Amino acid sequence: MVSDGRGNIEPSYDFPTGLFSFDTRFISTWILSLDGQLLHALSIDDSLSYKTRFFMVPGEPTHYLDAKVSVIRSRSIGGSFDEELTLLNHSEQEKEFRLRLEIGSDFADLFEIKHRREKKGRTTPTVEENALRLTYRREAFHREARVSSTAPAEVDANGMTFRIRVPAHGEWTTRLHVATVIYGARGEDIRATLPLGGHRSASEIHAEQNALIERAPKLGCDCEPLAGAYRRSLNDLAALRYESIALGVRLVAAGLPWFMTLFGRDSMFTSLQVLPFLPELVQPTILMLAGLQGSRVDDFRDEEPGKILHELRYGETAGFEEQPHSPYYGAADTTALFVILLDEYERWTGDAKLVHQLEYETRAALAWLDTYGDLLGTGYVWYMSRNPETGLPNQCWKDSPDSISYADGRMPDFPRATCELQGYAYDAKLRGARLARTHWNDPAYADRLEREAAALKERFNRDFWIPEREYYALALDPQGRHVDALTSNIGHLLWSGIVDESRAPAIAAHLLGPRLFSGWGVRTLADDQGRYNPIGYHVGTVWPFDNSIIAWGLWKYGFRAEAGQICESMLSASRYFDGRLPEAFAGYERGLTDYPVEYPTACSPQAWSAGTPLLLLRVMLGLEPQGEHLIIDPAVPPGMGRVELLDIPGRWGRVDALGRSRTAHDEHRGHRH
Repeated sequence: MVSDGRGNIEPSYDFPTGLFSFDTRFISTWILSLDGQLLHALSIDDSLSYKTRFFMVPGEPTHYLDAKVSVIRSRSIGGSFDEELTLLNHSEQEKEFRLRLEIGSDFADLFEIKHRREKKGRTTPTVEENALRLTYRREAFHREARVSSTAPAEVDANGMTFRIRVPAHGEWTTRLHVATVIYGARGEDIRATLPLGGHRSASEIHAEQNALIERAPKLGCDCEPLAGAYRRSLNDLAALRYESIALGVRLVAAGLPWFMTLFGRDSMFTSLQVLPFLPELVQPTILMLAGLQGSRVDDFRDEEPGKILHELRYGETAGFEEQPHSPYYGAADTTALFVILLDEYERWTGDAKLVHQLEYETRAALAWLDTYGDLLGTGYVWYMSRNPETGLPNQCWKDSPDSISYADGRMPDFPRATCELQGYAYDAKLRGARLARTHWNDPAYADRLEREAAALKERFNRDFWIPEREYYALALDPQGRHVDALTSNIGHLLWSGIVDESRAPAIAAHLLGPRLFSGWGVRTLADDQGRYNPIGYHVGTVWPFDNSIIAWGLWKYGFRAEAGQICESMLSASRYFDGRLPEAFAGYERGLTDYPVEYPTACSPQAWSAGTPLLLLRVMLGLEPQGEHLIIDPAVPPGMGRVELLDIPGRWGRVDALGRSRTAHDEHRGHRH
């Protein structure tokens, strides 16, 4: 549920306010007034993800100094929505009040809010005793919201009115319950068939989230921003879990408010970030993605055999194929990332059973890289949507329309081969080779994959390197020419290992140089490029997830001080967001603003931003699985003091890691550990 600071929901097609379930907005109007006046919140308690309490008085802030009445609005959410209204009469006489709640639903699909469209079905309000039923039908698509009150109410098609008489210093209460129903083909609520039934009490949610957080390693440190960000991340990751309709497993949603669903890319990067802390979150994601792996050529959904999905939606527009998200496969990086994640998961957990179980799916993913993924037959992964009407043009992680450009701002034609896609493919082949050799008893296949990876690395370093600028091109255009913008993507190349050792120092220097590094983090696009905009979605903002992968890449090549610089900048930024790193923030210079500037429509919380402090911890403590052991090689940034992580889970059982800030002469750079 998303509301304004008064707890109200006003109909909006600009921002997704409302009560949502599986991509449908069940309540779009929820406005409380007292004697014709809107209420103002004196204080809001929103420390828990599933409960909020508003302490309210009528009128604007300047009018409430001697308020004779107040309202406490307590709400909780867990498969349904409940709100308790308590009106308190602070005067010395009995008083009459008129409390009004405007109620309405447009049953909008999330995509209809993003791109305003007229509804094709019909909403019918039905007045019942102390209840209002709102029903939406479009052919077999049937959704319903029923709002009921425990106190007597005058109900009409637009809401409820309570005429209340309250004694001196007395109070009055009603409990409102909103039941949402997603009807299946046989007329049943499809969420009722799930293992958890779609409904949990606040106490059950509280117990479940606490149990998850308790299982995470315990952090002790001298750095308060790190401690705060770690606590917030665990809380947000626990809160973002949801029960999937498709398999009935618990998954982590990508982000609030737009992305409360499974995303291939986001879900896998989040899984990589949380592996050392909460590995139990990872296996359901891997299984879900494997179960929905592409099996045919479907132009509308950008589906191809072996391909891993981009996004799964459940709403009306997906159901009627007005959007291809049922599921949609328009991502060129997810398939390699699937192999990378499976291998990393086994290295941490020792779960060989899953590797054997998913051998077919993993081989199919690796085959996709060299077949459908290589659109031009050049040995690289390219992308171009099969669905020009409703498909995504850009199918890399920077998937907004203007994110891939030449240095002068021009846009290349399609297909495009962005640099990080080749890095992921290289890493996936090496990891696939390890799985084939150690688990599938297929050394010939392993040898082949390793030869292909070596050839790809050599080819990539020849074709993507821009010698006069000493960095890799953002992409190749269809003619094989350099798309020469300087971007954060080169940091992902370090993470993948495809960068020649001799070129790594130049890449590190660019990443931490003034064109890309703002002081708060690495920008998505350097500040002297044609399309640079410090508040442009992928053309100058700073993305915490992006920076965590860059820090991991710098660490892999031995640039410990540089990795630590990114860790410090991210954690310093987190202080200004109450420990919760948003999806992205502006790319302004640190000296210009003294604080990181918010990006206007950033998701918060977002899963891979919540995972960022966890991955930064792994980087600072130098955690790396090796066989049955965990290697610990800390390099804590100067000024951060002691960092201690207890009970790190993995195939080794549970181990502890301790690091302290090094002095400048302790740092050694440029050597792989």
